[in-house]
Parts: sequence; structure tokens; C-alpha cells
Amino acid sequence: MTGVVFLLAPGLHLLDLAGPAQVFSSADDFGHRYETVYVAEQEDVPTAQGIGLRAETAWPELTADDLVVVPGWRSPALPRGPVFSRATLERLVAHHAAGGTVASVCSGADALGRAGLLDGRRCTTHHELQDELARRYPRAAVVPDVLFVEDGRVLTSAGIASGIDLALHLVAVRHGAFVAARVARTMVVHTRRNGGDQQASAMLRYRGHLSDAVHRAQDVIDARFADPLPLSRLAADVGLSERTLTRRFSDATGLTPLRYQQQLRLEHAEHLVGQGATVEAAARAVGFQDARMLRRLRARPTSS
Repeated sequence: MTGVVFLLAPGLHLLDLAGPAQVFSSADDFGHRYETVYVAEQEDVPTAQGIGLRAETAWPELTADDLVVVPGWRSPALPRGPVFSRATLERLVAHHAAGGTVASVCSGADALGRAGLLDGRRCTTHHELQDELARRYPRAAVVPDVLFVEDGRVLTSAGIASGIDLALHLVAVRHGAFVAARVARTMVVHTRRNGGDQQASAMLRYRGHLSDAVHRAQDVIDARFADPLPLSRLAADVGLSERTLTRRFSDATGLTPLRYQQQLRLEHAEHLVGQGATVEAAARAVGFQDARMLRRLRARPTSS
């Protein structure tokens, strides 16, 4: 039996909590025994989504096999003052010192930072908070734009849904990739993403603009990225000339339509390779005629 203690802060995000809790609950359903416990400094815990939760105020006895998870809470920035008392933070430190594992989701990393558990370690958090986390805890090495980081039995993950990825990773480490995949399947999660994957996919990273025509073009490419998409056809689909589409697309995203399509193909191919496909098979699946172009794209710097 592995104990998973969720340390709840007022205003916590439900998915920061429910996602990882569901992972461990599903693993328990498959015979890998987990017991989830919810503790807080007060019995009634309000959430950011408006529903109240009830938690224990007494901590269970923990062993080195147990895990403590700190879900994040709603805040446009990390809180100025401590969310948890010094006594609670000392419990985190003591559990880790005894050989246990501690983890956080999103802004929960601030609690680990206040406890001193990020000092000298690599860590991450939600992309909107990572710069502030780095300023607040200069002895930590904040890794930007990744899903989760594991360093010395301290795991930190990005925002909201990335807590599911972190929990699936822990299940995979303890019970193997097959069990993690089985849990992901029963949760109808697309895949167990790797910790180094970017927090936002290409479909999201290049959408922060106000051009309706470019959004329409991206909709077409997103839906048909594995198909041949001549610029003439794409321009006709969105009602622009090829020259105007290329100019507007580049102004809005910094990419040409072809480069955007290649980004989507590369991202999906990397996922397939990560799941065990050969480079050749992944290249064909995402629309490349052979693996040469995929290999060239994989060799480019990620910022290109």
C-alpha cells in the first residue's frame, strides 16, 4: 500500500487535485494499491471553482514509500505571504529527509520553495509563474516550458492538467509503462506525455494573435496537417491570395504556412517516436514521404 497525501491550500484548483487523484485511484482499481488522504490546515477548504472540500487536519503516519502532493491554487502571481504554516512546511521537509517523495502541481511549487526543497534542484511551474518562481528562489534552477521535472525525489509540474502527466510518470516508474498506459486509457487521456514536452502544443503556441484569416488557415492546417496542402488550396480555403496569406500568416505567427505545418508534423512525429515508433514509421504517419525531412527537422534547434 502506497499512501498519497494531498496537501490542500485554500483556493486550490480542482483539476490540480482531481487529475492526479484519479490516476492513483485508477491504478488502485488495477490492483496496485494506493490510499489517498486529503489534509489541510482547516477542515473546510474552498476551491477556485466554487465547490467546498472537506479535509483531515491530522496527518497520517508516513513512510519512505509514500508521496505528498501539493496541488496549486488560483492566483495571477505567487502569493506574497505563506499559504501554509511553518509547521506544515516542516512536515514536507521531514518526509523528504526520511526518504519520501514530494511533488507539486502549478503554484504548489511555491510551498516547496518556502520549505527549502527547491534549493539546488531543477524544477518547473506554470509558464505564467516560472519567472517569478525563479526570482523568489534564486537557488533553484527553474526549467521553463516543460511539463514536469524530477530531481532528488522532488517533482514539480506545470499548470493544471500537467499534474496528470506527473502522476502517470510516477505510476510508470513504480509499476511500468504498460500500467501507466492502461491508466491513461481508462481515463481517456490521449497519452502519457514526457516531462520534457512543451507545456503548450504548436496548435496553441501560435494562436495568440488577432487575425481571423490566419486563425481560419490554422484551423485548416490543424485538421489536415498530414495531407498535402498546396498554398494555392489553403489560400482559396480562406479567401485570400497566396501572397496575402503568406504575409499575414508570417506577421501573425512568425512562420510561413508550410513551416507551421512542419511544426505540427514534427510534434506529432516526436510523440509517435516517444511511444516506440521508428523514425521511418513516424515520418510516414505524419505525411512525410520518407524520414529524411523528419530527421532534418529534428536536428534543427527548437527555436527555429
